[in-house]
Amino acid sequence: MKSKLINGLLGIFIALMLGAIVMVLQGYAPFETYAALFNYSLGSFFTFTTMLQNSVPLILTGLSASLAFASGPVNLGQPGQFLMGALLATIGGLYLDLPPVLMIPVLILLAMLGGALWSGLAGLMRLWFKMDEFITTLMLNMIADYFTYWAISYPFFDTAAYSPMTPAIHTSGWLPEWGDFNTSVIVMVLVFMVVWFISSKTVAGYEWRISGQNSIFARLGGCQIDKNYMKVMLLTGALAGLAGGLVVMAGPHRFLKGLGANYAWDGIMIAMVANNGIVATLLYGLFFSVLQTGAIGMELITAVPREFIMVIQAVIVLVIVAGRGYFTILMNKLAVRRKAREELK
Repeated sequence: MKSKLINGLLGIFIALMLGAIVMVLQGYAPFETYAALFNYSLGSFFTFTTMLQNSVPLILTGLSASLAFASGPVNLGQPGQFLMGALLATIGGLYLDLPPVLMIPVLILLAMLGGALWSGLAGLMRLWFKMDEFITTLMLNMIADYFTYWAISYPFFDTAAYSPMTPAIHTSGWLPEWGDFNTSVIVMVLVFMVVWFISSKTVAGYEWRISGQNSIFARLGGCQIDKNYMKVMLLTGALAGLAGGLVVMAGPHRFLKGLGANYAWDGIMIAMVANNGIVATLLYGLFFSVLQTGAIGMELITAVPREFIMVIQAVIVLVIVAGRGYFTILMNKLAVRRKAREELK
């Protein structure tokens, strides 16, 4: 745990230092740039709550990818599952008119159902036809992208709009806001706690981890590989679908063209940096949200393009992932040498 923390902090430090060097070469002031970046994501209650809200889809899609990768399935379908969850929640919000105490849980369940159905389709193709989910989930992403675009352009198109989008869902389906704080963050935290508990404290979570590390050993040990595979696919799809539903319910309260943005792909990247760790996914999701939220203010104050943050994110991924093995070996060598010196004394 200590070595992972040091590796992560070192990777972030190196990425920020490399970014500072690039800024100096381009004629920008790195200290002012980073000050603006963190000030516009952590400097006030409003920016802090905005950062938390922006972290919700990153963390949920990151949890989806981390749980899948750690358990064996290579589920890369988070972008499509995100969109299908958002679409199903939007449709429910358009045609259902329930009190908020019922409406919000129903829309959350519909979002999870949309994502789970989309990931379950890839899971069934694996079990029935031996089709690799690495390929099918990627292909289903494209289908979901075109299908949702068609849905918001024709059957659910808002005739008063000038670009593809649905009408706004009923206000009873809007997630409450307490001042500047959106309650989608509370939903995300509760879901994180459930996922962490299942992964770390239950027999099912243990079987999933063992299956991901060594499927032959897990099968010989009595684990039901196919059954666990489908459970993981459905759960990870539900997490990605929930992310899409919460984005709609927290605002803009409708399905817009480009709603998915890069949330899901960023979530997959976060899972890679976190090495599929549940707690690490939460922490990296928050940090990446800090970078992305502060990028707009950084650009306004210092004129450094917000796309520069994408470079920083990419460097963080490269440094941490590429250096993880070497850093572990180095830490082990240092530990062995320290123990040897102690024994000589």
